[in-house]
Amino acid sequence: MKRLLVIAMTAALATGMGYANQPNTKVTIPVNRTTATSGKQMYTSYCAPCHGVDGRGNGSYAPVLKTPPTDLTVLTRNNHGKYPDSHIAAVLQNGVEVPSHGTPDMPVWGPILGKMSQGNTQDRLLRISNLSRYVESLQVK
Repeated sequence: MKRLLVIAMTAALATGMGYANQPNTKVTIPVNRTTATSGKQMYTSYCAPCHGVDGRGNGSYAPVLKTPPTDLTVLTRNNHGKYPDSHIAAVLQNGVEVPSHGTPDMPVWGPILGKMSQGNTQDRLLRISNLSRYVESLQVK
């Protein structure tokens, strides 16, 4: 009986150590209120931790993600020379299914920006538009 208890405790310890050695991939980005008129300020606060200040996917949180963040500087090039503004707005509004995000949340910035706008639809749309325009400014020529 004693031997069985020792084996069970050893197995439980080994299992616990195995889980402890797995990397923690949950990324939490602090959400502080920003101005709706500054796409750059919103990008720096919400996007740069993963996508990098330059938009190339090299943010400080990038190494802990399962899949590297998208290089936002080549969106136009990858879309046959046209910036995909409606797609970017939809991603900001609804999220996207990307394995690095774990769920469809990137996080989904639409509701977060909506809470900042306190129910003001125009303010939320202004935030999404200005953030999208700032990402457009990061495109490589």
